[in-house]
Amino acid sequence: MRAVIQDAYGVLEEVLRLGEVEKPTVGDGEVLVHVQAAAVSGSDWHLLRGLPYAARPVVGVRRPRNRVPGLELAGTVEAVGKGVTTIQIGDEVFGWCDGAFCEYVSVSEAHVTVKPANLSPEQAAAVPIAGFTALQAVRDRGRVRAGQKVLVIGASGCVGTYAVQLAKHYGAEVTAVCSAGKAAMVRELGADHVLDYAAGPLTASGFDVVLDIYGNSSLRTIKRLLKPGGTVVLVGGTGGSWLMGTDKWIRGMLAAPFLGIKVRPLVHKDRLDDLVLLRELIEAGKLTPVLDRTYPLTEAATAIEDVRQGRVRGHAVVTP
Repeated sequence: MRAVIQDAYGVLEEVLRLGEVEKPTVGDGEVLVHVQAAAVSGSDWHLLRGLPYAARPVVGVRRPRNRVPGLELAGTVEAVGKGVTTIQIGDEVFGWCDGAFCEYVSVSEAHVTVKPANLSPEQAAAVPIAGFTALQAVRDRGRVRAGQKVLVIGASGCVGTYAVQLAKHYGAEVTAVCSAGKAAMVRELGADHVLDYAAGPLTASGFDVVLDIYGNSSLRTIKRLLKPGGTVVLVGGTGGSWLMGTDKWIRGMLAAPFLGIKVRPLVHKDRLDDLVLLRELIEAGKLTPVLDRTYPLTEAATAIEDVRQGRVRGHAVVTP
């Protein structure tokens, strides 16, 4: 079967190639999915370069442990293994896996569920990991509730588009930060106010919760934005090759008591229960994926680079 293959870490154009790999077989407790769409995220670029270095023992020290990139998918079940009870042949499913940039993938039954009836496979593929991250940032780490004022920094990206909608779902007044060109889209998602990050330093204040999607804001800026005792949720990070900015999490938590704020980093967890909840919210019309572009499998490298450069509003997917 066709697949995007990576045998080494390095520059995007040099390490990715389209090739043939053996079609997987289905094991006990697994389902074989004919992939119709695979989402592209910012983490794909980092993993292709083997970053952060601190993650190499997990993803592969000298070369990728998984030769095929891609972490999210939607498709049709072609076969089921022994012991599978919740999924049947022919079901249209979505979920997460290792190696989604291919035509077929064998994945644990516990990692997929029936896709929302009102979404295309391309839209559904864009839900799992970004949806987990936004849901856990808003509900679990930010503990957003009705009547609060929430600021979402990075509101037009994969995670931010979900975070805006989920904060509104939980009853918050939402202010979104993004580029001027993406302001209309963010307003359509439910943002009450939109700030242009290029217009200068953020001067707003009085927020109960700040969701800093990329972790680029200084603690001094965050303190100015928050009410006394307010909460900042640090989602992801950019920075050095070893820790990718997550060292800021440690500094932030150490400084929080002296600043009078709560600093809560997020490392999202892939959970089937959360995927089912996201499906229910989507089918109820309370959550909508923002799908900007689709790419053929041959243009996976272009898709990853476009996401990295911020040329995509919301999500991009590869369609094998």
